[in-house]
Amino acid sequence: MKPRERLIFALDVEHFAEAQKLVGLLKGHVGLFKVGKQLFTHSGPKVIDMIRNKGEKVFLDLKFHDIPNTVAKAGEEATKLGSTMFTVHSMGGYEMMKGAVESSRNTAKQLNTPKPFILAVTILTSMDEAILEEVGIKTPLEEQVVRLARLAKRAGVSGVVASPREISLIRDYCGLDFLIVTPGVRPASTAKDDQKRTLTPGEAIRAGANYIVVGRPIKEADNPVRAADEIVEEIS
Repeated sequence: MKPRERLIFALDVEHFAEAQKLVGLLKGHVGLFKVGKQLFTHSGPKVIDMIRNKGEKVFLDLKFHDIPNTVAKAGEEATKLGSTMFTVHSMGGYEMMKGAVESSRNTAKQLNTPKPFILAVTILTSMDEAILEEVGIKTPLEEQVVRLARLAKRAGVSGVVASPREISLIRDYCGLDFLIVTPGVRPASTAKDDQKRTLTPGEAIRAGANYIVVGRPIKEADNPVRAADEIVEEIS
């Protein structure tokens, strides 16, 4: 991949008009646009169509987590929308993830379109071991991430979304052909915000990430295009 293709911009905005403005501004400067729960709940599939009509790729990050049949149906719809990537939550278990993989593959075959990459979310980058303990998970955080990543690989997903600090462990257990998408990436000059396990773009790529996700450091910069280009330069 070209360095630019490795950068995913988190389109975490409130309104369709703001999303449209940012896509127009950053088109050609990032590899994919991530659409999450806030924007998709507000704007629905039309925001996916808008991004794709501009010739750009979509990472649909809705973290599907439900009974296997429901997630399988959601995977069909994410595939029909033309998403390049979409997410499920690994805590949904093996059968749920496997169902999403199979339904997406079958739908893509029927439509004669490329099959999306399906990524399993392990542990959110806003969480640490204290928060895990609050919800009853007493396993050390890194051990839990590896356990979920291995389960996801066994279910046939393309890769995982994981903190940059767990990249090398996932590589050791899941191999080089397993995609790793890393949020929680912050240029050294910017604030961590609510992320607890972060690295800089260069550190994440050197550690073995395939893609990095950056949102606020680009969106809130005085010059978002320059901020994106500087991150791409660091990736390269």
